[in-house]
This record gives sequence, structure tokens and C-alpha cells, in this order.
Amino acid sequence: MLELMLCSMLTILPDYLFRRYAQGRRWGHEITLFSVWYELRWGITMCLILTVLLITTVFYNHPATTNVIAYFRTVPILPEASGRVAEIYIGISEDVRKGDKLFKLDSAKQEAALDVANKKLLEVDASTEVAKAEVLASEGQVQQAVGAYQQALDELETKQELMRRNADVVARREIERLQNAVSGREGGVAAAKAAKQAAEAKLSTQLPAEKASAQAALAQAQVELDKTTIYAGIDGRVEQFVLRPGDFVTSIGRPAGILIPEGSGRGSLQAGFGQIEAQIMKVGMIAEATCVSKPMTIIPMYVASIQEVIASGQIQATQQLADPSRQTGPSGTILAFLEPLYEGGLDDVPPGSNCIANVYTSNHDALAAGNLGTVRWLSLHVVDALALVHALILRLQAVALPFKVLIFSGGH
Repeated sequence: MLELMLCSMLTILPDYLFRRYAQGRRWGHEITLFSVWYELRWGITMCLILTVLLITTVFYNHPATTNVIAYFRTVPILPEASGRVAEIYIGISEDVRKGDKLFKLDSAKQEAALDVANKKLLEVDASTEVAKAEVLASEGQVQQAVGAYQQALDELETKQELMRRNADVVARREIERLQNAVSGREGGVAAAKAAKQAAEAKLSTQLPAEKASAQAALAQAQVELDKTTIYAGIDGRVEQFVLRPGDFVTSIGRPAGILIPEGSGRGSLQAGFGQIEAQIMKVGMIAEATCVSKPMTIIPMYVASIQEVIASGQIQATQQLADPSRQTGPSGTILAFLEPLYEGGLDDVPPGSNCIANVYTSNHDALAAGNLGTVRWLSLHVVDALALVHALILRLQAVALPFKVLIFSGGH
């Protein structure tokens, strides 16, 4: 409408003034509702043509979009294990810091497992004390076996010496008995030493391994018990936390709530522009935005970055080949990230707000270079000047937005 009004001042108005004062045609006499097309046909035709050209030039060189949202990230609150809720530590809506307790699951099973692991560790410690006593006992058995062996050996040597001096003093049968006794006592020494080595191996190798295993089981049981208490992983705010004791939550498909990270959605706006404006959109362009949550306010911004790909063209590996003719959804947009030109520009804009944004083409550098032809110089000046029209349209939208939302849309 604004473009039509501007163009009519350059076409219909001069045509009417010419008809009125040069040809003497009066409104309501020669010019009526039925003859206005014939009388002002040149002005009306030129007005329509100029309006179309003006709208095309403005919207192509100074892109606008209503697809602007302050996207924010959410983190689902999920336990690592399934269970029934036992305690709640926060309210429905509350700010939390990293490490704060959120809720606790029923931990009877995990506490029992931890108690078993503790008992197992105490059992290993008791076995260690028993093994120490067994080592001392085996040392005594070795000494006893060595003493008995030495006694049998000494007796054998004495009998052999007596027999060497006088063969009739000691019977050969006695010598054989003593030799067998020495061999048996020697085997007893070897068995006692083996028993000592087994006791020492049990004390130095087996029981430490069992203790390490018991400690690992205890640590695992403690970890499983700790998992029953869910903490905030980041700073943020929990919203709509309706979880209550007795609810059953799982790690898949049944989250306990939503955590919004601190500062999420407050630093920039994400705007989707038409694909036809791909050659116009550049990083660093000046932009303006007005949001429903901050009415009658123009927020100066700039294009911080532009996504290099268009989301509608993404493809995933499936069992069927992609067919572009089956693309039934709307064509994708160019995603641009808009950031406030001045600090605090988006402080009053809640995350998730819907906005309207304009981006303005600036040919200042090209004009300042001074090496342009007359036609090129004039066209660039016209393009830059038409940014004022688009800026005025945005301001009219900002003024009309509260009435549109509160009155013409039923107050929603």
C-alpha cells in the first residue's frame, strides 16, 4: 500500500493535474467514477508498473521476513537408570546451578548392593588376617618339619657310624628304617615349605586381588547409588517441572523435565529469508527487527553469520532413492543469524519470541570508490534510497502489530 501511494504521487497525481488545469477536466463532471480509467489511464498504468518495479526492487535488495525466531536450546532431564521418584528438591519453575540436586529415585536396591559390597570387603579383610595367621602357622610347621628331619638324619648318621665300626652292633633292618624315616621327614619339610609358600601367595597375591575386586564392586555399587540422585549438569532454569514422588521415569522416552541453559536464545535471532535473496545476503549487513514480545520497538541488528546450506535439501541414507519431484514441503530458506548492533538490544526479548526483520543492502563502499558510470551510480543511489521505504514499512508494522495481535486476531 505504501509503495502504491508513493508511486501514485509520481504518476496519477501529475496526470490528474494535467487533465485538470491543462485540459480543464473537472472531477465530478468530465472525470467521474465511470470515466476515471479512460481519463487517467496513462497515470494509472504507469502507477501499477512503477509500483511493481518498486516492490520488486525494495524486497530484492532489502530482504524482509516474518520467519524470525529467537531459538533456544533445551536439555531434557533424564536419569541414567529407570526408577520410581522418591524425593523432589526443586519447584515447578526454578533457577538451578550446576551440581544442584533435582530429584532422587528409590534407592533400596542400590543401597542393598552397596551393603553387600561393604560386607564383601570386610570379609576379605578378615580373610587377610586369617591368612597372616596361616603364614605364621606354616612357618612353625616348617621349623617343626626341619627339626624332625634333622633329628632323624642325626640318628641315621649315628647308627651308620656305629655299624661302620662294628657291624654286629646295629642291624641292617634298623638302618633301612632310619633311612625311610629321613626320606619321610624330608618330604614333610618340602610339604611344610609348600604350605608356607601357598599361605604367603594367598596373603600377597590372592587376597589383594580379591580386595581390589571387592573395592571395585563397592565403587560400582556407590556409583549406581549415586545415579539415583539426579543433579543439574549446567546452569539454567527448570521450567514446567511437574514430576512428583511416585512417578516412574526412564532414560528413554520418559524424561523428568526440561532444563533451559542460562543465556540460551538471548544472544541472537534466527531469520529465514527466501532463496532468491541468496546473492544479496552478506555477513555484516545492517538489519532491523521488531518482536511481538517487545512491541513498538525497532531493534538495530546486523547479520552475524549465514548458514551455507539450505535445510530443505538435506538427505539421509535410506532404502529408497531420493526423488526431488516428491518434495511436497515448502521450499527451504536461507538461515541468517542476527545479533544486536548494540549491547543489550535483546535483553527484553524472551527466548522463543516471533519477530519481523529487514536486512538492508548498502552500496556506500562502491559509491565511495568513484569509478562508476552515471547509470550505475544513479541505480545504486536509488537502491540505497529505497531502503528508507522498507524501514518505514517495518515501523508501520511495529505500530500496527499490537492492534493486529490484540484486536484482529482475537487477543492471541
